[in-house]
Amino acid sequence: MPCEAVAHFLILYGSQRGQAQSIAEEICQQAAEHGFTADISCLSNQDKYNVDSEIRPVVFVVSTTGDGDPPDTAQKFVRKIKSKSLPHDHFSHLRYALLALGDTNYANFCNGGKTIDSRLQQLGAKHFYATGHADDGTGLEVVVDPWIEGLWDSLKKTFSSMATSNQQGTDLSDCTQDNNSKNASNQEKNKPDLEVDLHLLKLSEVDSQKEKTITSDSSDAETLSTVLVASLKQSVPPLSESALNVPALPASYLEVLLEQASTEGETVPSKDGYHEVSISKAVQLTQHDSVKTAILLELDILEQNIAYQPGDSFDILCPNRASEVEELLLKLDLQMQKNCAVQVNLLKNCSKKAAKVPLHIPQNASLQFILTWCLEIRSTPKKAFVRALADFTQNGSEKRRLLELCSKEGSADYNSFVRDANVCLLDLLRAFPSCLPPLSLLFEHLPKLQPRAYSAASSSLQHPGKVHFVFNVVEFPARPEHPARTGLCTGWLADHVSSILRPLGTVPASEHLGTSALPKVHVRPRPSSIFHLPADLSVPVIMVGPGTGVAPFVGFLQQR
Repeated sequence: MPCEAVAHFLILYGSQRGQAQSIAEEICQQAAEHGFTADISCLSNQDKYNVDSEIRPVVFVVSTTGDGDPPDTAQKFVRKIKSKSLPHDHFSHLRYALLALGDTNYANFCNGGKTIDSRLQQLGAKHFYATGHADDGTGLEVVVDPWIEGLWDSLKKTFSSMATSNQQGTDLSDCTQDNNSKNASNQEKNKPDLEVDLHLLKLSEVDSQKEKTITSDSSDAETLSTVLVASLKQSVPPLSESALNVPALPASYLEVLLEQASTEGETVPSKDGYHEVSISKAVQLTQHDSVKTAILLELDILEQNIAYQPGDSFDILCPNRASEVEELLLKLDLQMQKNCAVQVNLLKNCSKKAAKVPLHIPQNASLQFILTWCLEIRSTPKKAFVRALADFTQNGSEKRRLLELCSKEGSADYNSFVRDANVCLLDLLRAFPSCLPPLSLLFEHLPKLQPRAYSAASSSLQHPGKVHFVFNVVEFPARPEHPARTGLCTGWLADHVSSILRPLGTVPASEHLGTSALPKVHVRPRPSSIFHLPADLSVPVIMVGPGTGVAPFVGFLQQR
């Protein structure tokens, strides 16, 4: 089919916690607005795409996990393209763009995406648009939003080039080869431009924040600066008086039904490799007047026969706080339905491309169970979620503020009062009491409640049948946007072991308790591919791990 007949491209994503998938779906949704048709698939679904012969432009969105590894859903794809049997021009037909997600707070920033990017280049694939590297440490949207904006023009130029080649009767693969040097040089020129644009974007956000207190009349400015102060709930000029460029309302695609049914006896599912184990010891390593509270846990893994090496980590399943779940049910006026069985279906006339019922929401589980164990209610709402919440807000000024927060003009306020403040859905519902979203909106926008990974701080050679974890209890002090609270998993673990927690150097309370009385937790081993001691004992090792980052090295020392 001639290229000009349909501007059709493919989106492939590799996602660990759902962020890459969400961004890929956003690109897919926006495609129609720009005159394109997009197919979308997870990299794990290799029966639904074939990059070996793909002539359409391909957009990759890839996150990073573990020690800079590609996400689990992309591992098979990475192994395939890393095959040494592939010729150097295997992907010479492929034109692609790649958006890599990472976090500069961790080593090997964006390495999941970089691994795929560099390998595709080695095999002859060509960029049609500069690669983006988004940092979750400063806010993914700082890079993601402008990257997506620039994508559409690059796609138009690519399709135009393809159409011209077809009109000249040129084979598409030849067309790609003929333009390789141009595209490559253009991309090299464009890469710095993109970085400059993103840098300017950050500066413009800072400038717009400063401009809040500047008016043409200096006396008015003084009045504004003393009377009006921007906050989560309110804005100040010029934002409060600006016309707003808000994102399109995300398409609804789920129907949620609540049925009166018995859901008694629900337990945390012990699947996907999780084991329920007892916490046999809990020791507070710091004094009560310390700035941070550090705790060591010992887990009994003997009966489950779990093997691990120093350098490996373990995933721990943790629930949302019961008090927060109860308050959320109250805010949504659903406290009387919390024990109802939940049925989730796709809307019959759903317009969302590739829509599907989220796999992490079990059918016929109680509403309270889903809000406790399945949805990350502490996650920071993305702009698309804030936009959707605005449509279910009755008060005019509250609705206006939510629209400001998700608008381009309100980016600085969103960063200051939502993202940087670690605001969650419950905080927004407290700040905007006339907002009453339907349950389906939460199921569409709240991500899966993910397990938390903790490094093993022991060696099974010294502690057979046991594994140790060391962690600081994360604390978020009170601020105007939310009350004081502890980290979701670290705070829960500290409360969970309070009955057996003892100061360092004292007799464990657990020695007087039977195994059945010990607190329990669901864990899953997470072997590391690279973070292990060298097999050669003569190789020198330098270990750097400040604070509780020293935990895995305790296991290394015990092993030696």
